[in-house]
Amino acid sequence: MADECFAHPQLAAIYDPLDPNRSDLDAYIRMTEEFSAHRVLDIGCGTGVFALLLADRGIEVVGVDPAQASIDVARAKPGSERVRWICGDATALPPLRVDLATMTANAAQQITDPTAWQETLRRAYEALRPGGRLVFEIRDPARRAWEEWNRETSYKVTEIPGSDAVESWVQLIEVSPPLVTFRWTYVFTGDGQVLTSDSTLRFRERQEVEADLTAQGYVVEDVRDAPDRPGREFVFLARRP
Repeated sequence: MADECFAHPQLAAIYDPLDPNRSDLDAYIRMTEEFSAHRVLDIGCGTGVFALLLADRGIEVVGVDPAQASIDVARAKPGSERVRWICGDATALPPLRVDLATMTANAAQQITDPTAWQETLRRAYEALRPGGRLVFEIRDPARRAWEEWNRETSYKVTEIPGSDAVESWVQLIEVSPPLVTFRWTYVFTGDGQVLTSDSTLRFRERQEVEADLTAQGYVVEDVRDAPDRPGREFVFLARRP
């Protein structure tokens, strides 16, 4: 099940204005160029920001996400007809032969169930052509990012184009390693409506992820630093032989 911030139509509609800085995607664009990828599978595509950036570059893109509301937002954007959108998880994928599969942002960590995680890796492997690569990022558990997830550091007021401003903040709910649960609160200033979205992320160790990839047949080519968050994340590059 997708979190409310992705699945609730009212929240999906404001997701992009609440997080307008997507410089984290620059590294993925560069890797698309580095690997000369012409066909890309974007797992956990959300509102389609990355998929549409690729489509603008003439790349053939399949975007898959379990949140129908987010897919609806993506489909309403200019140029969306150039992307093949699929509502579902990786098990919903049709037969594909892509050059690159990606899971940007928190997509990999949102797959908290171990069986679902292994199945996602397997389905991504099946979607890759021989020599194709899977790329994704995971926060380094040692950095304990959740210690910064509180109202004091996250509170902001965002002006939503064509609508009222929205207050938002995050609060930590539970830390039970490797799982961390937190809640986003959204207050629509026009009518005072309050919506919340609870999320749980799984913080995997680097060695655990490498072992999972190897078990599914991948060759782990590299584990890089995230340029936008140096020293805080692992970026995995795994190849289908």
